[in-house]
Amino acid sequence: AATMRRSGFDIYWASVGRSGESVARAQEHNLLDAHTVANMCATCEAIVSVCPPHTAVSVAEEVLATGFSGIYLDANAIAPNKAVHIAEMMAAAGVVFVDGSIIGGPAWEPNSTWLYLSGEQAGLVAKFFAEGPLETAVIGDQIGQASALKMCFAAYSKGTTALLSMILAGAEALGVRANLEEQWSRGGSEFAAQTQQRVRRVTAKAWRFEGEMHE
Repeated sequence: AATMRRSGFDIYWASVGRSGESVARAQEHNLLDAHTVANMCATCEAIVSVCPPHTAVSVAEEVLATGFSGIYLDANAIAPNKAVHIAEMMAAAGVVFVDGSIIGGPAWEPNSTWLYLSGEQAGLVAKFFAEGPLETAVIGDQIGQASALKMCFAAYSKGTTALLSMILAGAEALGVRANLEEQWSRGGSEFAAQTQQRVRRVTAKAWRFEGEMHE
């Protein structure tokens, strides 16, 4: 949202049903409150959807129910076939659909967070994010490409962390964790220490990634 504001756009959000923390963040970044999704869809030329993966379809349906006919960017961590399904829903209603995926945390610093886009109108949507720290790249004209990249990246970044967690748990249960970590550390390798840090960092917020892993 901050990047789109810097790019010269007015940014609206719907506050109904949202938490006090969400309201505070929206106010901090000077977002305009449309109160309801219906009001937001009636006001805005483009909608950006960023939500838990399991709600991506229902959010799209809620937007379509308002009669929205602009541009819809789905930037959720969803499987490519789900992105295609939502694109078909949007196309049937005359909505321009762009597939997107976000890799990285909140975009406060340049070169830390990337928004990947795909679809015939991906270049148009990229202009929404022309200024600010969020990096944007168009990777193709096919719906599903951006979502596929996110899924493959997450399979490595989060999937391998899950595997390492299971390996450590297994070694602990079998009474050889210290021996395993000693073996990992031979030759001056920092793999054991890096693995511990990685597991601690990710498991503290692992609940947030369950839906993404199901996708």
